[in-house]
Amino acid sequence: MMKKPSPIAIHAGPKALAHLHAHGLRAADVAVVPGAAGGPKGLILQKLDQWLFGSWLPSAPRERTLIGASIGAWRMAAACTADPVAAFERLGTLYCSQRYPHRPSAAYVTETCQNVLGGLLDGHEAEIVSHPHYRLQVLVSRGRGLLRAPRRNLALSSGFGLAVLGNLASRARLADHLARVVIGDARDPLFWLKAKFDSFDTQFASLDQGNLRRALLASGTLPFTMEPVAGIPGAPEGTYWDGGLIDYHLALPYSRVAGNPEGGLVLYPHFGNRIIPGWLDKSLPWRRAGVGVNRGWLDNVVLVSPSRAFLQTLSRGKLPDRNDFHYYGLNHDARILNWQLAIGEGERLRDALASFAEKPDPGLVQPL
Repeated sequence: MMKKPSPIAIHAGPKALAHLHAHGLRAADVAVVPGAAGGPKGLILQKLDQWLFGSWLPSAPRERTLIGASIGAWRMAAACTADPVAAFERLGTLYCSQRYPHRPSAAYVTETCQNVLGGLLDGHEAEIVSHPHYRLQVLVSRGRGLLRAPRRNLALSSGFGLAVLGNLASRARLADHLARVVIGDARDPLFWLKAKFDSFDTQFASLDQGNLRRALLASGTLPFTMEPVAGIPGAPEGTYWDGGLIDYHLALPYSRVAGNPEGGLVLYPHFGNRIIPGWLDKSLPWRRAGVGVNRGWLDNVVLVSPSRAFLQTLSRGKLPDRNDFHYYGLNHDARILNWQLAIGEGERLRDALASFAEKPDPGLVQPL
């Protein structure tokens, strides 16, 4: 009898692969959980997130780094609340419920996103920044050169135009236009990020109740679509945009935590099976993590994503994404229903990963 295709695909770096063969997937071994940028695509992980942070990881409490950009940072913030199951439910409902007129202004989009964050965070700020076990790290991009403090659209357009051209030449050239800022829990030593690992100027700032909302808003602020965030309390002075511009899928030096005696696995619930370094690299198929200078960074990563068979069962054969706003136009109810159906289908991802954790199937794991 032919085996039914799994809803999930699991890819693992060489050290993670050896670990899975020897020990299986154990909550106690997970040291880092990344969250990628990607807008509505992150909705597909809601049910998995609720299981992961609601029961599985709490079954083996330990200090863990939760790091994200854009919707990934919002997801990791939800995970840090006292009731993550309820927080992920709020996030999904609020995110799906966004409604935009034809060609909304940047101010309108910004206000809508602020309302989503308000519904997620209000009354929970203290829980998030002082979680007993999780250490939240929010990635944001700070402008340099023409993007340092653009006062006119011409400077903004020119600055991002030069950034696109520079990035096309090499990812290192993007560092002339954008700097990485990590706004996070000061209790986390973050030794694996603080030693220089790429061309970007990286600075660190402490996350607290006073800057949590601004940091999360900045981390999801798309250029031109939203108003830039001018200044974040406690962070370096400057103009901020989406953390995904630099760290779209968080291609970071995770292998530096592989030697952690308490377990150095990175469990990465993702909506795709490729790790694309920056948002501007989406159309550059040769720009992928795990090759060239960053070969080895993913050695201890376990990447869990929807399988191709799963995607084929979804409406329109794909995950929710930003293009849906254009596809459905002003038919908001149809888009919202489609996104809610996708969230429900995510239960199959949750159940498949829970089954793998309980009874590992080595045949399901492929090299990353």
